Amino acid sequence: MREETTAPYVSDDPVQQEILNLAEQWAKALVSNDARKIGSFMSDDWVIVGQNGITGKRDFLHFVESGDLTHEAMELIGEARVQIYGDTVVLTGRVTNNGHYKGEPFSADEWTTDVFLRREGRWLCVLSHITPV
Repeated sequence: MREETTAPYVSDDPVQQEILNLAEQWAKALVSNDARKIGSFMSDDWVIVGQNGITGKRDFLHFVESGDLTHEAMELIGEARVQIYGDTVVLTGRVTNNGHYKGEPFSADEWTTDVFLRREGRWLCVLSHITPV
């Protein structure tokens, strides 16, 4: 097992690096709390699966638009794993984040998996899964 670091993962593979850059941009969008910007990284049928079940894109973005869900920080811890299967990519990594949900502060340390599909020349996330560390 590799020792975890806070240095970002860099790859020589252009698709892997494109996905890592995309994930970094998406994290910045989440911290900006701009629902339109966040949604631009997701397919229309995107869902997130977590300890509270499944939430679709529309509901997730509604939480952001209403101010019920805000993020103040989101950071990749250690190296991410990027697996490419043609026009599908699976990105797995450890992410810490914090913010507020319905006025209550939260802090999370999670293993995350995002599945991206290349559609019409661009990568969109179709599924996110989070598991507490």
